[in-house]
Amino acid sequence: MLDLTAHWSGTLATLLFVIAYLLVIMEDVVHLRKSKPVMLAAGLIWALIAWQYSGTEQAHLPGEAVFDSLVEFAQLMLFLLAAMTYVNALTERHVFKTLRAWLVRRSFTLRTMFWITGILSFFLSPVIDNLTTSLVMCAVVMAIGQDNPRFVSVACVNIVVAANAGGAFSPFGDITTLMVWQHGSLQIYEFFRLLLPSVVNFLVPAVFMSFAVKNDIPQLEHDDTRMKIGARRIMFLFACTILTAVLFHAYLHLPPFLGMMTGLAALKFFGYYLRFTHQVFHFGQGYSEIGDVSPFEGFREVARVEWETLLFFFGVIMCVGGLGFIGYLDQLSAYMYGDLGPTTANVAVGIISAVIDNIPVMVAVLEMNPAMGIDQWLLVTLTAGVGGSLLSIGSAAGIALMGQSRGQYNFFSHLRWTPVIALGYGLSIWLHLVLTRSL
Repeated sequence: MLDLTAHWSGTLATLLFVIAYLLVIMEDVVHLRKSKPVMLAAGLIWALIAWQYSGTEQAHLPGEAVFDSLVEFAQLMLFLLAAMTYVNALTERHVFKTLRAWLVRRSFTLRTMFWITGILSFFLSPVIDNLTTSLVMCAVVMAIGQDNPRFVSVACVNIVVAANAGGAFSPFGDITTLMVWQHGSLQIYEFFRLLLPSVVNFLVPAVFMSFAVKNDIPQLEHDDTRMKIGARRIMFLFACTILTAVLFHAYLHLPPFLGMMTGLAALKFFGYYLRFTHQVFHFGQGYSEIGDVSPFEGFREVARVEWETLLFFFGVIMCVGGLGFIGYLDQLSAYMYGDLGPTTANVAVGIISAVIDNIPVMVAVLEMNPAMGIDQWLLVTLTAGVGGSLLSIGSAAGIALMGQSRGQYNFFSHLRWTPVIALGYGLSIWLHLVLTRSL
């Protein structure tokens, strides 16, 4: 292979990636969707590489490397496609709206709701991922604190920290944990070693922030939203689908995405059943008001998947794969995991992810594939997952809530609590190192 790290083409490829990612960071300013710059940069980077290899005996190597990156992306995309479709189906069946209505009807105090939304975020994110969990809980907080922006601000910070912490101990809780699992660096049962550090990461800042929330009871209008027919069965199918993915990977040595796609097929068959029952109720019995019985279309839920996010992942994986093929990641790995040592490097990964976002950082770590033990792979999984909580721009959950909260939660309201979040970050790392000392 050619060493292009000191060549002008390698420098230009790096510059293209930096410019593309700056546009991603400034998405809300320039109003350019984040997938566009990274997809363009990916194509240009690999074109530069292929140009340098053309006419040599290794001209076939860039194409083979592209297919390797494509396989990595395809596994991630198909897994997320199934998971996102299930979440969309649950949304369409009013599962999350019903949860919100149930909480609003209970007339809890603001401080109690602060803890309930935080705890729910922590335990929901390992199943439906941290981004979806944050959006659902933010809707609850917005409904409760509609006249109390201070409560909304603090509660949103708590939700982001809790969702990111909860997503760190499950391969389904965050894109980074999913990538680590599919990469084969950790087995599914090994992720649960991160449960206690994740609890500390959530509880330490939550305790401090709870004192900023008054113990008042908000006056709210009751919401009578109910789940549509089939909602509980879709929840059951979702649980079975996740179990199928785990069993396929653990016992049949098949990639997890195959289990998820099998579960997606089950959802589509159930969707056919729901459409049939809708026709019977609506047309066969002449109902004018369908009520809870409404048509369900599986392909519509597939179409509503966040394709923008999936294309962004494609661009990032291809860009980082290109920079790794050039040789930059080998140099970075030698410095971070050789000179600095794995513990320092993995702690730094979390801090970097607070600024850059954890997805490209974790893609780079997996491309480096440093020789580490289980304790260090768990550490980098933890830090990449919860490091994004240090700043509002460090995770997809924080960025999404800044938009959903209509300005009540922003960069500076989150920055106010960064010191206590950093305290939780440091204590969770310390606890993990203590617990894994024997590994």
